[in-house]
Amino acid sequence: MKGERREIDPLRAKARIVHEKLIQAYGQPTWRPHLDAISEVVSTILSQNTNDGNRDRAFNQLRAAFPTWEMVRDAPVEAIAAAINPAGLAPQKAPRIKQALQFITTQRGTLDLDFLKDMPVQQAKEWLMQIKGIGPKTAAIVLLFALGRPAFPVDTHIYRVTRRLGLVDPHMSVEKAHDILEQLLDPEMYYPFHLNVIRHGREVCQARRPRCAACVLKDWCDYYCQNMALRE
Repeated sequence: MKGERREIDPLRAKARIVHEKLIQAYGQPTWRPHLDAISEVVSTILSQNTNDGNRDRAFNQLRAAFPTWEMVRDAPVEAIAAAINPAGLAPQKAPRIKQALQFITTQRGTLDLDFLKDMPVQQAKEWLMQIKGIGPKTAAIVLLFALGRPAFPVDTHIYRVTRRLGLVDPHMSVEKAHDILEQLLDPEMYYPFHLNVIRHGREVCQARRPRCAACVLKDWCDYYCQNMALRE
C-alpha cells in the first residue's frame, strides 16, 4: 500500500498542476442544472457514436413523441427508433432505452433514480451498470451531472488527453482509467476537470493533429516530451 501511495502522489501533484493550468486557460466552469437522472440515462445512450447535435435532436424528438418516460417505456421499439433516428444506430439504441426503463421500473417500481443519492458511490455505479448498455462512463455521467455525486466520467477526449499527459498509462483500458483518475483527482475537481479536459481535447489536443505548440500543458506532457519537443 505504501508503495502504491508513493507512485500515486507525484501523479496527484501533476493532476493538480494540469487542473490549475486548464483553469487559467479556460476558466472555472460553474455548476449548471443538468438533466434529471432518467433523462441523463436516455441522453447518454443516444450520445453513443454520434455528436452532441444529433443526440440533442434525437432526445427532443423522443420527448415530443412521448412526453413521459413511462410512455417511452411502454412504446413499441419501432416507434422509439423512429423518434430517435437523428442519433444514428436507432435499431440498436431503441431497445436499449426501452430495456433500461423497464429494468429501473422492475427494480424500483417507478422511474426514479433519486435513491442513488443516498447510496455509496461505488455501489451506485454497480447498480447502474446492471442496466444493459450502461458502462462506467454512463454511470459516472448520471451520478456526477444528474445527481451531483463524486464520480468521474472518462470520454474519448479525456482518455486521449490523460494518456498523452502520462496521468494514465498508455496501455490502460478506458474502464480502468475511471478508477485511476478518481484516485488522482480531488472530488471537487471532477466537474471542472472533466469539462476543461474535454474542451482542451477538442480545441488543442486533437486526435490526429494535436496543436502541441499552442498547448499550455506541453511542459507536463509525456507525449510532447517524447515526440514533439525535438521537432520544434
